[in-house]
Amino acid sequence: MSTSTNAPAPDQALARTILLFRGALARPTGNEDRALQPPIITLARPDDTPPVREDMPVFETGLAGLNDEDARASVKTAVEGHVKAHASPAWIALGDLTTLKVVYPDVDRTSPLAGRVAVVTGAAGAIGRGICRGLLELGASVAATDLAGDALSNTETEFAGEFGDKIAAVPLDVTIPDSVIDALATVTLKWGGIDIVIANAGLAHVAGLDALAVEDFQRLSRVNIDGTLHTLTEGSRWLVRQGTGGDMVLVSTKNVFSPSARFGAYSATKAAAHQLARIASLELAEYDIRVNMVSPDAVFSGSGVQSGLWATVGPDRMKARGLSASELEEYYRTRNLLKARVTERHVANAVNFFVTRQTPTTGATIPVDGGLPDATPR
Repeated sequence: MSTSTNAPAPDQALARTILLFRGALARPTGNEDRALQPPIITLARPDDTPPVREDMPVFETGLAGLNDEDARASVKTAVEGHVKAHASPAWIALGDLTTLKVVYPDVDRTSPLAGRVAVVTGAAGAIGRGICRGLLELGASVAATDLAGDALSNTETEFAGEFGDKIAAVPLDVTIPDSVIDALATVTLKWGGIDIVIANAGLAHVAGLDALAVEDFQRLSRVNIDGTLHTLTEGSRWLVRQGTGGDMVLVSTKNVFSPSARFGAYSATKAAAHQLARIASLELAEYDIRVNMVSPDAVFSGSGVQSGLWATVGPDRMKARGLSASELEEYYRTRNLLKARVTERHVANAVNFFVTRQTPTTGATIPVDGGLPDATPR
């Protein structure tokens, strides 16, 4: 998938229609924690499309004028009628517009996220890449999103050799709502819908309050607050329209609970993002959309890709404590109770705990910090 900013805008109307079909074709699982398993739906290639036959449902696409509830009911009725007469379709013809290929995934203990589609923001950094890898290893198809550029392209290239077409780089600027919508539409046109949204994009800034420029605070606010809001609101609209539940996870920070000096802009804007996620958990539970948070501290890369946060914060912390880079890492390791070196893999494990639904949990926070009593969620 191209990461060019000059790529044509995705067909949002078609994407929203496909969402309805994915929801209608979802199969019961018998698992009360995750009641439905949606299929993967792709746009059929011209050389791959079979001729229209009796067991291939043909639907008109005149759903644009209907509200979500009526459109969903119309698609559900048509799909159920076809399944009763034939079987779950492997192909769906949308009039003369396009043909959809439907694949029902096999899910087992080693691939509990098979058939699930995840969107990760801020995916080109160390933590984002770690989360992408964790999701891919559990069988998910993952859209790695970030600002267009080499870092994003390299992320796709890095994982494609191991995970093939289960990884796709999608350019996304979380500060622009239309960019978020276009990215969600692009992902839907590739895999049929979205099941998991990881709000990871964020910025840091080091300055005491007496030296904190309003412009710098507003810059962080646009990404950490506005960007989180856009990701949560647009992502939840997509999930609600699909109608199969879903999971959203915010990568928060220990600074929400235990802020640091000279870190006011980051701590305050991340606290606002954290509160937005908590509110989302209250508002989305009725749709079986769970919203949770992970709260890391001092995450050092285990993959060779430096965290953007540490690129910003590290020099100040080293200067303040008179430490080298390696000594700084050792300082943060020894200050937590477990004397643990926290990496992006640990953050990914916490994310995976939530999205694999190990417990019936929403609105919760998992600290990923080796044990910092002052930062324990209250």
